Amino acid sequence: MREEQSRVLHATQISEHSDKNRLKSSVNPPRTRFSQGTRLTFLPCASFALLCLFCSLHSAEGIVPFFLPGWLERIRAGLYRTTQPTQIARRHTINDVLEDAELTTPELIRKYGYESETHNVETEDGYHLTLHRIPRGLTDVDETEQSINGTLNTPRPAVFLQHCILCSSSVFVLMGPKKGLGFLLADQGYDVWMGNARGTIYSRGHTNMSTSSKAYWKFSWHEMGVYDLPASIDYILRETEQKKLFYIGHSMGTTMMYVLLSVRPEYNRKLRLMVSLSPVAFMSNIKSPLFRIIYGPISNAMNTVGVHEFIPGNTAVTTLGRQLCQERALTSTICSNILFLIAGYDSRQLNRTMLPVIFGHLPDSTSTNSMMHYGQSVQTGDFKWFDYGQKTNMKIYRQEKPPPYRLSKITAPVALFFSDNDWLADKKDIGKLAKKLKNIVSAYRVPLDSFNHMDYLFAMDVKKLVYDNVLTLLSNY
Repeated sequence: MREEQSRVLHATQISEHSDKNRLKSSVNPPRTRFSQGTRLTFLPCASFALLCLFCSLHSAEGIVPFFLPGWLERIRAGLYRTTQPTQIARRHTINDVLEDAELTTPELIRKYGYESETHNVETEDGYHLTLHRIPRGLTDVDETEQSINGTLNTPRPAVFLQHCILCSSSVFVLMGPKKGLGFLLADQGYDVWMGNARGTIYSRGHTNMSTSSKAYWKFSWHEMGVYDLPASIDYILRETEQKKLFYIGHSMGTTMMYVLLSVRPEYNRKLRLMVSLSPVAFMSNIKSPLFRIIYGPISNAMNTVGVHEFIPGNTAVTTLGRQLCQERALTSTICSNILFLIAGYDSRQLNRTMLPVIFGHLPDSTSTNSMMHYGQSVQTGDFKWFDYGQKTNMKIYRQEKPPPYRLSKITAPVALFFSDNDWLADKKDIGKLAKKLKNIVSAYRVPLDSFNHMDYLFAMDVKKLVYDNVLTLLSNY
């Protein structure tokens, strides 16, 4: 354990020069976008328009460099060194891409021949969540069937996947078989469960509140961790009759689990292993210019004017994404560059043919508070409970500032996966996290210098670079 901790701490301190020397049972209702009480707001749309303008500046190559500051021009120029469509390996036909962009998570699972289940869970504070399940792979038999020697097969180990911010369960299947983590795990004999955090397209219900009310959106990833994860974990363990499960989180999915294990440490004993893909806790070193603006001034301004749902749950955004991001569309470059501005530049691992599918499912809804909470982490450099301001903090926490999450309470085995070109989970911040975790069993640095934050989900070589290592880890627990 100490060796792994030392190794991740050492790896996060390697110089830039030395870095270059290395390389988821019921009938499933169709998904609907809830438009009641939601609205596209000026600030997100204005931000998107400015971003598109910035990404389109390559049409004036001889003029733009004159007006842009040097550092901004270097980012702009780098974004447009994109791989040509003819150079990208295509797994989907164009018809598949356009269809997959509109299918729900259960529909995507069934399309590719896998069994799909939808389960509903209610949290302690009344939020209604949806879990999507892939109970077995394409070649698996039912666990109640007998094996050749007449003994009952061992139940498939349950693995719980939790998505990043502005995402849903779809991110684990939208790249299709052989690529999507949900499919790969099912084919390897795991019982795959995929969560959907409160406020997302699949988890918008509540016992007493409507999504059009301000009160519904009074949550951040703190509540997702303290309420959503326990309700989901307990449900999965009851359904599968198992005592422990595997947990794989990406980005906010890792944040949620760090919160849960710190605040409700009894859940440590319900995990066989936590796999943290691009772990996010401390954030003072994030490089994404887009998310520095979103987490900071944009989310704060939206909160000030009373906009509490960050991305409204309707079809406008994803419909726009499907149309603009088709490979032959003149605007397709904008889509790839939006991903690069968020996650880090990596054109060689981005299959641009799949952009309509990615932007057909992303971004999903979340609360403005979730964005603000991350912004507080960026500003302070700490991993703390939500800061409501001194007056409200005194009422809630009995102190002027929010308390830090006690990461020392995390005793479950943790595997960290990190990369050099991750603009949202910087190695320095991960090193700070590693110092506070007691039971690091693996610290894996993705052996590709350009590997970015979203490559953990969408990279063409993600199986070889990341998932094979994840599967090996799971087999040891």
